Amino acid sequence: MINKIKEALTALKTQFWHRREKLVPITDEEKLAEFITSRASMVGQTSLYGYIKTRAGTRFPELFKNDTFVVSINIAKWQIWSACVSDLVIYTGSLICREHVQTTEVRATMQSVVNLIFDTVGSPEEAGPDFKQSIERIKNRLSSYEFDKSLDLDAIFIQSPDALVHWSPIVDELKDLDEDIVRNSIRFRWQEPRRELRDALQVGPLMN
Repeated sequence: MINKIKEALTALKTQFWHRREKLVPITDEEKLAEFITSRASMVGQTSLYGYIKTRAGTRFPELFKNDTFVVSINIAKWQIWSACVSDLVIYTGSLICREHVQTTEVRATMQSVVNLIFDTVGSPEEAGPDFKQSIERIKNRLSSYEFDKSLDLDAIFIQSPDALVHWSPIVDELKDLDEDIVRNSIRFRWQEPRRELRDALQVGPLMN
């Protein structure tokens, strides 16, 4: 199963996300880690590249001939992915808590899943010097989040829109103009992964 997670992570080193495999029931931490890894990659990449392509238009392919741009987009890719992981981890824990009320156990399970994901990732050189700090912020958020609160999507899915706006290699003047549209674009892309998770998540086997 670790290899499955690694396979999903290789999508972060490519320009586009390819069609995913058929969804299987999520019954253990390894399957959950694989799901979070792959869906965070899908949401992050489609949002990032979609935004850049919209702004660049026909010049989009030419951008990848610029070494400085490639460095910037690789950093953005990993930072946005980690923010997507953070939001999806919190959402998953909140879903589990609706059926399994022991929040301490829910937190421990999600911490184990996060450790599994980031132990597999390591510290990719192309992710830049701030990537380790991003991982620590995810762990800090997880350690203090109150999973028994209401399932408020606006309160959960906050880091991925922030990261998309902050890290996208677009000039600040344009990002200021685009901010609302960009935030809504990634919020929209979360709809399918949330539906998939609700359908596939098997809380009983996962928590036993």
